[in-house]
Amino acid sequence: MHAMQYEITLPADYDMEIIRRRVATRGHLLDAFPGLGLKAYLIRERGDGPSESPSSPSASASDSPVNQYAPFYLWATPEGMNSFLWGPGFQGIVDDFGRPVVQHWTGLSYEEGPAAASVPGTATRRRTPLGEAVPPGAAVADAVTRHARDARRDGVVASALAVDPRHWELLTLTLWAGAEAPADEGERFQVLHLSAPGRAGLGAGRQR
Repeated sequence: MHAMQYEITLPADYDMEIIRRRVATRGHLLDAFPGLGLKAYLIRERGDGPSESPSSPSASASDSPVNQYAPFYLWATPEGMNSFLWGPGFQGIVDDFGRPVVQHWTGLSYEEGPAAASVPGTATRRRTPLGEAVPPGAAVADAVTRHARDARRDGVVASALAVDPRHWELLTLTLWAGAEAPADEGERFQVLHLSAPGRAGLGAGRQR
């Protein structure tokens, strides 16, 4: 499993309905993409946290400093990831927004939560640096154990744990039903659409 994300930061006065329309008309194109575990179409809006729906910003629990389109991917195969990056899908992003930095992490663990059957409305992203004094193997083992426990919380649809061994950073991306994400889970995003052709094949628990 490979995790991947790029962040397209937009002007403060950008009309985010443009992104919503983009996802509404194009999001389905990856619903059957070979090699893709899942793609969460994520946005956050300046001054607003995610809400139950785009029309109810008062339900937001935390503010975003930026307008941003930040899709998150879990790839079941490297071939699928390569096919997307070097194909027309990613080229469409480059054509419309310029070429973003593509962040990627090695997958450590994937878990389905108690709300796995629900449509996610909110996502949280937490990054945790690994200190130089911490043995990497022990840190990863502890993180995987903690991730399995945290994924059993009410409202969790699915959660992925990954690591960037270049910067020694752990990443946790969790999808939540509705706006049920706890306030202290890190950066919060709205989920506009979920493409999940290979979600069932991501397995459960630690990736080998």
